[in-house]
Amino acid sequence: MYSPTPDDWQDANRARWDERVPIHAASDFYGLEAFRAGKDALRPFELAEVGDVTGKTLLHLQCHIGLDTLSWARHGAAQVVGLDFSEPAVETARGLAESLGLGPDRAAFVAADVYDAPTAVPDSSYDIVYTGVGALNWLPDMERWAETAASLVAPGGFLYLAEFHPLTDTLDDGTGSVVTHDYFSREAWVDETPGTYADFDAPTVHNRSVEWQHPVGEVVTALAAAGLRIEFLHEHDMSLFPRFGTLERHPDGHYRFPADRPRIPLMYSLKASRPSVR
Repeated sequence: MYSPTPDDWQDANRARWDERVPIHAASDFYGLEAFRAGKDALRPFELAEVGDVTGKTLLHLQCHIGLDTLSWARHGAAQVVGLDFSEPAVETARGLAESLGLGPDRAAFVAADVYDAPTAVPDSSYDIVYTGVGALNWLPDMERWAETAASLVAPGGFLYLAEFHPLTDTLDDGTGSVVTHDYFSREAWVDETPGTYADFDAPTVHNRSVEWQHPVGEVVTALAAAGLRIEFLHEHDMSLFPRFGTLERHPDGHYRFPADRPRIPLMYSLKASRPSVR
């Protein structure tokens, strides 16, 4: 339900994520055994849109347990740094890196709030600042996020964002066919749903979450105001999990509405660059 932002929003969210780390690490959704064996955690559209990362430095904000972060290292990034506010998530990511033979010089992980990233990460700027899906909804202030992220993009570098489309937050949870929530709401969405997207039936105790909707225009405007140049904004007709009961799984592992239904954007991605110094 929509409500004013509670004072303990960050503590509540951290407790929720801390509890879910071991559930995610053991789940088929994340498939750590297959990942250690070489399975790529990144989506094909991300690889195509980000391009060759060979020899580049990459900072992953809100990295959770580090699968995407480490996948960029596997694709040739010279150094990757993952940041997350959950200590158990960061410890899991460090253990994964070690199991892959990636030392801190190639893959480092930092436990800190995303808004504190500039003082928490090892370097002052990175060739690529990356943030993966399901991240922005946990942050109340897009302007502050954009200023923080932009400050870490090196001259000639770029920020890349892949995210669930906020339009999906307005639709009914069953069929995803009826607009039931306000797209432009700025209030917090406080929820008590147990379990997790990686295991809906997992028994959990810390179920309170506080999230926010951020319309696409708000995100783009915040990044532009922070001094980055928007290179592209792409919308995608697929999701990574069955958000709505009517979504169908396709051979590529993504979920889409049936062919007889009009398509809407379920995800979006954007690239925003910082000009080179002349």
